[in-house]
Amino acid sequence: MVDVSLVTVAGSRFAGSMLLSGLRVSATLAEPEHFSWFEIGLLVVCVAASGALFFWRFGPILRNILQSKKDADFSLAPVGRRVWDFVWEVLCQAKVIKQRPLPGLAHAFVFWGFLAFALVSLNHLANGIRLGFLPPASYVGGFYFLFAAAWALLVAVSIFGLFVRRFFVRPIWLGEKVSYESGFIAFLIFLLMVTYLAAFFVDEGGTAVKALWWTHTLALLVFLPLIPHTKHLHLVLSPVTIFLKRDGFSKIPPLAGDEDFGLVAGKDVTQLISLQAYSCVECGRCTEHCPASTTGKVLNPKEIILGMRSYLNEFGPESEMALLTEGRVTSPDNPPAKYMSMEAAFECTTCGSCEYQCPVGIQHVPIIVGLRRGATNTGVWEDSYGTKLFLALEKNGNALGLSAMERDKFIQKQGFPIFDGSQEYCLWLGCMGGYDPKGREIIADFARVMGFLGTTFGVLKKEKCTGDPARRLGNDLVFQTMAEAGLKAFETAKVKKIVTICPHCVRTIANDWREYGVAPEIEHHSEFMARHKDRLPQQGGGESIVYHDPCYLGRYQDVYEEPREIVAKAGTLVEAPRSHERSFCCGAGGGLAFLGEEQGERVSHVRAKELAGTGAQVVGTACPFCNTMFRDALSAVSEAPPQLLDIAQLTARALPVVEGTN
Repeated sequence: MVDVSLVTVAGSRFAGSMLLSGLRVSATLAEPEHFSWFEIGLLVVCVAASGALFFWRFGPILRNILQSKKDADFSLAPVGRRVWDFVWEVLCQAKVIKQRPLPGLAHAFVFWGFLAFALVSLNHLANGIRLGFLPPASYVGGFYFLFAAAWALLVAVSIFGLFVRRFFVRPIWLGEKVSYESGFIAFLIFLLMVTYLAAFFVDEGGTAVKALWWTHTLALLVFLPLIPHTKHLHLVLSPVTIFLKRDGFSKIPPLAGDEDFGLVAGKDVTQLISLQAYSCVECGRCTEHCPASTTGKVLNPKEIILGMRSYLNEFGPESEMALLTEGRVTSPDNPPAKYMSMEAAFECTTCGSCEYQCPVGIQHVPIIVGLRRGATNTGVWEDSYGTKLFLALEKNGNALGLSAMERDKFIQKQGFPIFDGSQEYCLWLGCMGGYDPKGREIIADFARVMGFLGTTFGVLKKEKCTGDPARRLGNDLVFQTMAEAGLKAFETAKVKKIVTICPHCVRTIANDWREYGVAPEIEHHSEFMARHKDRLPQQGGGESIVYHDPCYLGRYQDVYEEPREIVAKAGTLVEAPRSHERSFCCGAGGGLAFLGEEQGERVSHVRAKELAGTGAQVVGTACPFCNTMFRDALSAVSEAPPQLLDIAQLTARALPVVEGTN
């Protein structure tokens, strides 16, 4: 039988107490009544030592960040957006929870508990020097300490769960090496919570409360110096990283002058890159969702960031030592590659999944493209396929290396009018739409849709590639040539609005070309058709269609619902297991569509198998690169592969065929 009795506390005591099997449980936090001068002196020495050790270990990190090269184009504007990102991603922990709900919520409880404990910890240390400002017996103090106790319980349970996950469950993306230092920090956090809660179970005047107070204090002071050299450094840096991260998703910064070739050596590493490298929490979310890493490639986005950190720690931000190495150098530390390898850097599809998943504001793609720039612009990267691609762009103006006459023949065959300024839209064909046979079919069908809607359009007489593959592979000279030629062509033709079937062209023209001028307004054909969806035919039959989200349309441009609205007009929409923001890459991005066979399992086959596995009759695409990657992949992974159609083709098949029209 449990004996429970309420005890009235005299004066202004906040609450009563009860006896549970002889154990005193008080609603008031017990604190030592008196500290001797020796104890005060000892506390001051311990606090000073803890602070000194923290800054001694944190100082070199801070110097590496501050001594790194300044980001030439950095601007705090728009401040409003930065404040919102800080509130949403840091204070609300929204990204942490959304991407991994259960461990994310546990992490959020620990973070929110730390915020709740800030005032408790300050008052705790102030009491040690007789300057406490929040008496437990007061109404405010009593309420706040009980409020903190609730958070202490949540933090204790959460940190225990996270400890079990990291040291016993051990998901592969967390890394092979177990960090016992991180385990010790988890123990310290748990000890902080337990000693705080235990103070509600002891008498104020006894020796137990003094022992608990000192145990709590020492745990706090030991924890502080451990932060700089563990993944818990993100507690200090990640709020700053999130607030200062480069505006825009996967935004590639411009080079700073003729002497800037990209990330060649330590002296080229910028302050934002250094800050992000030291902010990595090693959670492995980027690894888990990386198409290269999950298909057996060398590339691991987490290792790239940790490799950058290792480089800065060993050589510093002013070093001339090359960032990329030819081969993978093993070491007993995490990551397995001590420094970044050339092979890893050029396996990235630039899908942006790593950056989208990262909870601490690291922008992986600009860093990886920066490494590619350093290798390509200085001639260190030698690849026969890459060389062939760059020569094709320079000589023929398209990534496929075909003569411009082939595009002319296609235009004449389709009877496309040449844009003369009188039409509403300039229809941008792109490399795939102008030269690839299947891409031409998509263009032809989209032109039929535009004709059905009564929209006037024309195509440029001469058109060169946007330079997207050169941009992503780091060849700034070729990219600049392509961008300037494109801007001049638009200006000469007096183009005001552009529509295209290629998300890569949209992204490159709208964002990357801004270094050299402002292009006319451009939109993807999914957006164009969605805007006119009420005038498009509703197809019967209920044919099941699984839609694949292209990386450069979804994560890069936040276009998810428009193509689905078009698919819904053509049949019954089926969602893939990984869709919307979590969509898995087709493997073509980052110039990889032109770089020959890939190592390990093919990214396109993994995605094709997933799409075919839904049982849908049709795979719907909204990118000609995705379409070309899935052509062979679907046949390779399925004996009865679903039909592969672009959303323009899905729409056009229901249009009336009128003789003499396109």
